[in-house]
Amino acid sequence: MKIATFNVNGINGRLAVLLRWLEEARPDVVCLQELKAADARFPIRAVEQAGYGALWHGQKSWNGVAILARGREPVLIRRGLPGETEDRQARYIEAAVEGMVIACLYLPNGNPAPGPKFTYKQRWFARLVAHAAELKALDVPVVLAGDYNVMPTELDVYRPERWTDDALFRPEVRAAFHALTAQGWTDALRTLHPDERLYTFWDYVRRAFERDAGLRLDHLLLSPSLAPRLVAAGVDRAVRGWDKASDHAPAWIELTPARSRRPRRKSE
Repeated sequence: MKIATFNVNGINGRLAVLLRWLEEARPDVVCLQELKAADARFPIRAVEQAGYGALWHGQKSWNGVAILARGREPVLIRRGLPGETEDRQARYIEAAVEGMVIACLYLPNGNPAPGPKFTYKQRWFARLVAHAAELKALDVPVVLAGDYNVMPTELDVYRPERWTDDALFRPEVRAAFHALTAQGWTDALRTLHPDERLYTFWDYVRRAFERDAGLRLDHLLLSPSLAPRLVAAGVDRAVRGWDKASDHAPAWIELTPARSRRPRRKSE
């Protein structure tokens, strides 16, 4: 099974990019972030014509997350991250797909830091860590996929010395990510690419993509029962170079029930 995460940076404005990638990559499950569309504006007809069932949690002009499943309908578990009932930002959706729990998340950016946006990011991250612990305790296969807006290590950022005070790289945020993985979640891309500078985001300015001045912001974390089934992981970086592309590229993993195969590495 191939599972991907893709910050589309506006699903309607970049629908052609999304549909082309779905046709070429044929992922079984996709987590989308930054829909930037109210629920009624989600392009469900085009997604269904591409062969996918979908669930989404939209918000006008900002945020928004969705889960797509090829040839099947994902079953909704929850919309919204628990912990703050007054939080109305559309940043989390959770569904059951083929015996797995798929959690799609879009963690706040948090800039400028310090400040109210950074405080909100810290609270949101703490809520995610708490909910992830509850999911792990269920002892079911779980994937936590999405745009975490954090570079966990210096290997995940071009010229890390320039990002020291940024909300994406501050020690508090990196510590929160490591607290999450310390629960027993496996960072799939880093596990199969331990020494590579593997990026998923390149800014639109200063020819960042052409210079490969990127960041690894998009992560797929696997629960303990899924980690042995990880056989491949990569980034479809060529998508970032398409016309009218998002500033993110899709990141993906492949899982298999068989445990006899040795993991292979792949980066496109």
